[in-house]
Order: sequence, then structure tokens, then C-alpha cells
Amino acid sequence: MPWTGELIAIGTVLCWTISVQFFEAASKKIGAAAVNIIRLTVALILFSFLLFFRHGYILPVQFPAHAWFYLSCSGIIGFFIGDIFLFKALVEIGPRVTMLIFSLSAPTAAIIGWSFLNENYVLHQWIGMFVTLFGVGIVILEKNQKTSTLKIRDISLKGVLFGFGAMSGQAVGYILSKIGTQTESGYLDAFASTQIRALAAVLCFLVFFTVTGKWGKVKTALKDTRAVLFTATGSFFGPFLGVSLSLMVLHYLTTGVASTFLSLVPIFIIPFSIFLHKEHVSIRAVAGAVTAVFGIYLLMV
Repeated sequence: MPWTGELIAIGTVLCWTISVQFFEAASKKIGAAAVNIIRLTVALILFSFLLFFRHGYILPVQFPAHAWFYLSCSGIIGFFIGDIFLFKALVEIGPRVTMLIFSLSAPTAAIIGWSFLNENYVLHQWIGMFVTLFGVGIVILEKNQKTSTLKIRDISLKGVLFGFGAMSGQAVGYILSKIGTQTESGYLDAFASTQIRALAAVLCFLVFFTVTGKWGKVKTALKDTRAVLFTATGSFFGPFLGVSLSLMVLHYLTTGVASTFLSLVPIFIIPFSIFLHKEHVSIRAVAGAVTAVFGIYLLMV
């Protein structure tokens, strides 16, 4: 089927856009740290149920050792280290600059894939990547301007380094995922592969929360039924369905092109901002969205 990878990528972005709405609502009630561990735990439960009903087991123990190794490393770098850096960057330098830095994960993944995985990109694909990211940047900058206050946030070196840490975690984690799911006979199941990534991240979070003494916050968070429900719903659309689909995209597209598609979340959020949150969206934001869509067109031709 033509454009199968592109259609799956768009479905992935839609899932992530929906999950963001639920995670944002939950984080405002119980905090980002609690949401992180709950969302991955819920995702693990969903993966286990899915595998049990599909194959009769709850863990893909039949996967080769190299898959477990690379997918575990991907989970640790992408889900655990990357997310910690991401939340720290959001605190230090705010969402505008953080998301601009984070969007660089697409060309970074492309360069890594080109250098180490022998992925090939033609000129219009490179142009498409940067046109898309430019459009995404316009949208992110506009949204920040509409909601900013008179207080100017300092852009600290520490915050920028956190942002690049998050961006690198996303890019490297995605590359490791592709390596881990590739076999001589084809690609491994995307849902089982994501389960391994989530399992590795959860184990790291268990150690991290124990060392930092954050279990009290998690215990308190679990008493908020509404927040837990928001987190569970976000887990279904995010780590369970969305991330699994993002690995499926790698069956059809190079990592750079796939990452560029997945950077479209700020564009997909615009309709939610208009109809759900009743926010004003300017002509500039619409122009950024059109620019990003044109960049995606260049990737697909």
C-alpha cells in the first residue's frame, strides 16, 4: 500500500497529541514525576495483556539477545534519561526553547542513521526535514508569545544542556530501537519491542525513585482517582499505542524522515487548542502549520 509508513506516522502523531492532553491534565494535579512512573507501569500492564491474548505469554522471551540489549538501552536512554532531561529543561528554560531544541532530534536521527545505518536521503528529503522543523518552530514560538508574561526567563547554559540531553535521548533511543527490532528475517513485533523499552525504563525509575525518596509523592498521587484515570488514558494513546506505532513506522521509513513526521505534535495540537481549550490561534501559527505540511509533502514525493 502506498504511503503506509507515512499514514502510520500521522496516526502516531495523533495518538501522541491526544496523550499530551491527558498527561498535561494529570501533571497539573499530581506532578510530572508521579505521572511518569504511573504511565509506564500502566503501559506495561497493557502490553502484558495484549501479548497474553495474542500469543499466550506476557513477555517476549523468544526475542533474540541482541533485541533485548538494544531495546533495553533504547528504553533507558529514551524513556528514562531523556524524559528526566526533558522535564528539567522545561523547568529551567521553559517549553518554548525546550521544544525548539527537542525538535532537532529529527535531523540528529537522520545524521546518525546516515552515518551508522547506511540510510540514504535525497536532497528534497533534507530540505523537507528542515522546512517542516522551521514550520514547527514558528508554531512553538507563536504559542509562547500568546501566553507569555512580562517576566523574561533567563536562558541558562544548564537548561540548554538539559534540552540537548533530552533531544539526544530521543534521537539515540529511536536509532537503538530500529537496530533492536531488525533481524535477518524482518522486523520484530512493535508492541512487544516497546514493552521491552518500557520495562527497562520502569526498572530504572524504580531505582531512581527509591534513591531520591519520591515514593511518597507517588502514594499521594494514587489517591487522586481522576488524575490516575487521566494518566491511564494517556498511557493507552502514548506509550502503549503511540510509541508502538512509532516503531512500526521504522519498518517503512528512515529514522530521519520518521522523526520529522513525529515532530508534528505542536501542529496537531492547534485544533485541540481552538476547540477544546478555546484558545486564540493566530495567522502566524496557521502559516507555520502550512509550512510544516509543505515540508512533509517534500518528504513524501
